[in-house]
Amino acid sequence: MNKRERISDFVRSLEPAGEQPWKDYYVAFFHLWNAQKYYEAHDVLEQLWLVEENVELARFYKALIQAAGAFVHLQKNFEQPLHAKHGRRIRPATRLFALALRNLQELPDEFHGLELTAFRELLTRWCDEIMAQRFEQNPWSPQNAPRLSLRPIDSIARSTKSRRKK
Repeated sequence: MNKRERISDFVRSLEPAGEQPWKDYYVAFFHLWNAQKYYEAHDVLEQLWLVEENVELARFYKALIQAAGAFVHLQKNFEQPLHAKHGRRIRPATRLFALALRNLQELPDEFHGLELTAFRELLTRWCDEIMAQRFEQNPWSPQNAPRLSLRPIDSIARSTKSRRKK
């Protein structure tokens, strides 16, 4: 079984019993993010990013992947601050926040169901807080982990279809 098949099986396993199934990997990304499973969120969305032909959408996916990666660093540092590798993850987190922000720069304030103004502010706030502490204190904890929300998925599908017709 290859990585894509394993991730497809994983996404299917997230479907709540008796509820509408996950529409796609994109929705699974947000479910995983909000469950503080940033590494898995990154892996799931990477499957879309790798095959996306629309440059703008690919850049958006890349930014989300980078943001998730930043929180992987902070989470691992929080869990094992004295570990040789994980103890040095705060500075790389800020670099990923900066890369994500750069990839979000030219996108509209709302894109693919996500309020990007608020998301940009969230990433900037986390990065600024880390830099204000001179990379010595990790502000992340399970209690203050950021959550993301989407517009209803049906409206995302409609806006994506209308954008592709243009």
